[in-house]
Formats: sequence, structure tokens, C-alpha cells
Amino acid sequence: MKRSNKIFLAILIVAVAGVIVYAALPRPVPVEVAPVVRGHMKVTVDEEGKTRVRDRYTISAPLSGHLLRPRLDPGDRVEAGKTRLFSMEPSVPDFLDVRREMELEARVRGARAMRDRAVSTLEKARVDHEYALSALERLRKVHGHRAVSRQELEDAEARERMAFRELEGAQMGVRVARFELEQARASLHFVEAHSLDRDPSRRFEVFSPVSGSVLRVFRESEAVVGAGESLLEVGDLSELEVEVEVLSADAVRIRPGAKVILERWGGDESLEGRVIRIDPSGFTKVSALGVEEQRVLVIVDFTEPHEKWRFLGDSFRVDARIVVSEAEDVLKIPAGALFRHEGDWSVFVVEGGKAALRSVTIGLRNDLEAQVLEGLRENDEVITYPGDRVEHNVSVTAR
Repeated sequence: MKRSNKIFLAILIVAVAGVIVYAALPRPVPVEVAPVVRGHMKVTVDEEGKTRVRDRYTISAPLSGHLLRPRLDPGDRVEAGKTRLFSMEPSVPDFLDVRREMELEARVRGARAMRDRAVSTLEKARVDHEYALSALERLRKVHGHRAVSRQELEDAEARERMAFRELEGAQMGVRVARFELEQARASLHFVEAHSLDRDPSRRFEVFSPVSGSVLRVFRESEAVVGAGESLLEVGDLSELEVEVEVLSADAVRIRPGAKVILERWGGDESLEGRVIRIDPSGFTKVSALGVEEQRVLVIVDFTEPHEKWRFLGDSFRVDARIVVSEAEDVLKIPAGALFRHEGDWSVFVVEGGKAALRSVTIGLRNDLEAQVLEGLRENDEVITYPGDRVEHNVSVTAR
């Protein structure tokens, strides 16, 4: 064999051996990495919610009779004591029977009692608001001297706002109670004085007890209706709140005054609100997967100016993120980097091109991020969503 062929054969053997050795060497596992950073972090309870008018009023027929066709449609504006909601005429000959007259007299007495009760509620709400306002003023005076914390001042402001809302509701309740009393008296007078003719001047007309908008019209055509049948619903669309159904396990973590971020409501920017009430009683609801869940209503008030959400209406859908805790300048990592190892939270850290198993202590945690209390330093790189191929001291390469 010629010398050149021997050299070529030797080179070929060495190359094949090198390829075999290279193929046998362990290759770095491709992984996704993320740095350990500092920043703001919040933990939220995320659920769907819907808007609702804070004080809605269902207007019912004050007496049995013939309802004339209502002229109002949903969305029409109404003014308290001025806008006529509907008109009624007598429809039966026994309109003047003794039993009916006694019922209307009893209704007048009941409406008078409800008015007295509403007046008492108004007095209590006024006293509560004055007390909350005076407490807030005292805290504002000493806050400048750092005698109270910012949280105590914000709690006092929330209590004052809630007391003011209660006062407004009580004032509205007195107006409605007086309206009901006047309506009952007018019904009794109408029954006593009415004759069987169809004189339009003797029609019984019902006017709106509050200013706002028509929300629903339950009867759109003429009909014979019974006393107490619901005919219209009115309310003030500038006084909206949001009801959010949360799991009872999440409700115990929520506090009145908690910040709420409202998203996907139709506008370009999110809205802000605050929790004003957590209902003390829950209810059972079946989820889309057929699982029974205990849920609790959380009521949220808007803190943004009405101009920003003026296009929202009653029963509109929103996504609510209720903040249960938050912190500034915390060390955090993606939640996908965490896993359980021998009962402890652990992560894989990239050190010198290899994966190093490290135990960590975490604090706050949400669906996306987790706060690291011990075990990592800022700018360390952790492996997110490590697979089965990633083990301690295994060579890795970032994708």
C-alpha cells in the first residue's frame, strides 16, 4: 500500500473516532431562563363582575285597573315628581267595594309607618355621617404631625364615604316613603270619588319618585293589571357599583377599602374602585364544570370620575382584580420557575453553564410572580418551567 493511502486511512479513522466521541458527549439541555429582579408586586383575586344601579326602584301598580300604554322606553330620562310614568283607569264595576276600600286604608296606614321608619333611619344615618366626618377631620389635623399612619387616615376617609353613601340612601328612602304615602292616599281618594265613567280627567297617574333613567319596562302594552304588579324600573345610572362573586375562601382575604382594578369593561384604560362591602352570607353556585361552589358577593364602588365610565350601564360585564396585598421593591421571580423538592420550594439557577438546584423561601405569590425572601440574589438567572431533563449539575444553554 502506498504511503499516501496509509496516511489517508489513518486520518479517516481518527475523524470517525472523533465523530463517535463527540456524539457520545452529553449535550447542553436547551432551557428558558429569566433574571431575578426587583420591583412592585401585588396579589389579587380575579373574578368577573357586573355593574348595577346602587338604588333601583321598581314601580308597581298602586291598585287594580286598566293600564294605559306606557310612553316611556328604557333609557329615557325621568325627573322626580314631574315625569309621568303611566296612567290607569278603572276596569271593573266592583271598584268601590268595602273590602277594597279597607285594603287601601290599611295601605295608607302601612305607608305612613314606613315613612316614619325611613325618617328614623335618616336621622341615624345623619348622626353616623357627622361622627365619621368629625373623626376624619381630627385625623387630618394630627396626620401632619405624623401622629397617625396613612392607612388609618385612608380607613377614616373610607368610613366617611360609606357613611355619606348611607346618608344619601336614607334621604332617598325618605323621599320614596313619602311618595308611597302620597300614592296610597291618592289611591284611596281615587277609589272613594271615582265613578264608572271613562272621563280622562279622572285617570290615575303615577309620577317618578326619583330622578334618573328608565331601566326596564315590564308592561309595554295596555292591559288589566292587579295591584302590586311590577310595571317599570327606574334608577340613576350615575350611581353605579359593581358586584363581584368570589369564592368564600378568597372572600376571607378581602377587606373593606381594598383597591380594585376593573378591566375589559369596554374602555381603553382600566378603572379603579374600592371594596365597600363583603356580604356576610354566601350562596351555592354551580360552575361551568358542574362543581358546586360557595360564593360571596363583594360590592365595589367606583373611585374614578363619572366622566370616565359614563358609557357603562346596568348589568354590564367587567373583570375585577381585587388587591389583597402588595409590596414595593421586592425580589421576585416568575412563578413558573418554582417547584417542590423534598417538601421545600426550589429553583434551578444557571451557574457556569450548569443547572444548580437551590432551595428558596418565598413570600407573596400570584399566578405570574413570586417574592423571594431567601436563597437568591438580584440578577441571578433561574430556569423557568424546567423539564425532566433538567437536573442538578446538568449542562444547559439558554434558548
